[in-house]
Amino acid sequence: MASRHRVAFIGCGRPGHGPDSTGFAMAYAHAHGFLATGRCELVGAADIKPENARLFAEQFAVPATYTDYRRMLRQERPDIVSICTWPHLHAPMVRDSARAGARAIHCEKPMAPTFGEAQRMVAACERAGTQLTFNHQRRFLEPFRRAKKMAHDGTIGDLVRLEGACGDMIDWGTHWLDMFFCYNNETPAEWVLGQIDSRQERAIFGLPTENQAICEVWFANGVRALLFSGYGCDIGCANRLWGTSGMLEVHNEQPHLRLWRQGSSKVRLIKTAEGLHGGEAIDRGIADLIEALERGREPELSARRALQTTEVIFATYESSRRRGRVDLPLKIKDSPLLSMLEAGEVGPRRRGGRR
Repeated sequence: MASRHRVAFIGCGRPGHGPDSTGFAMAYAHAHGFLATGRCELVGAADIKPENARLFAEQFAVPATYTDYRRMLRQERPDIVSICTWPHLHAPMVRDSARAGARAIHCEKPMAPTFGEAQRMVAACERAGTQLTFNHQRRFLEPFRRAKKMAHDGTIGDLVRLEGACGDMIDWGTHWLDMFFCYNNETPAEWVLGQIDSRQERAIFGLPTENQAICEVWFANGVRALLFSGYGCDIGCANRLWGTSGMLEVHNEQPHLRLWRQGSSKVRLIKTAEGLHGGEAIDRGIADLIEALERGREPELSARRALQTTEVIFATYESSRRRGRVDLPLKIKDSPLLSMLEAGEVGPRRRGGRR
């Protein structure tokens, strides 16, 4: 009989509130995924708002609620911790969970407000022997998986370039950059060249972000990627994969995949049973991390993979700060965007510039 894992939740959110800049109540989706495995027992829920924890506990029959997550970790001693809080809280909560003896931690993205914090979270879990994953769940949805397969089965020849467009770099862009690595079989990135504009104040989940950005990534196998974010970022699709003999687009609306092949004037429209969003992706990601924990293998949503994506985001900010290309590995520990905003070098209060 498979072992059962004790799961505790930090950050419950507000059910029925709806997706906006205050949160998506992702703990509810995480809880569904853990229960769907049939191998998990939900033992505790912590939220600074007691009502949030109470409502979550009632829906999922969680026996204990807390306003202090550290107390929950001490008393419940969970095997797995789910963290669904705002980004500035991720690093201390991950480290506290690892020190408390959690065997696995599943955290929402983005990783952290600075690159140094992201690195320290990963290092803390490596020292503790804790499996750390981040919810880049798009990898598990049919349009993305089929696009990856078609990028390597000869359908478009050899993969040469990737493109994407999204609302911002750090919250939404982390998904598309993660997919670039996925499409390219996790090939390491060698350098990043980027520029950002932050003329208006903007924050997502409490984390300041740019208004507009362009990011170019060069991978070790010669594949090049371009990501556009914010104002004017529309490229006509969500993701685009160029090959030596064709091109494939991933769209938000059906048909989700659209294929053009060299020598043909027609675009082949490929419908899929799934879209680019869906709770089933979270369920599959959690099922994979449970299996990885039990078998001792690297999970698909591993911290190592999340960190390579996060490195590109902060390298884009650093490229803007340096006004030049950034070779990887990235050496900085701060967030260049936050540092530049603090110093008045970018942003609506930029010194010596237009407002």
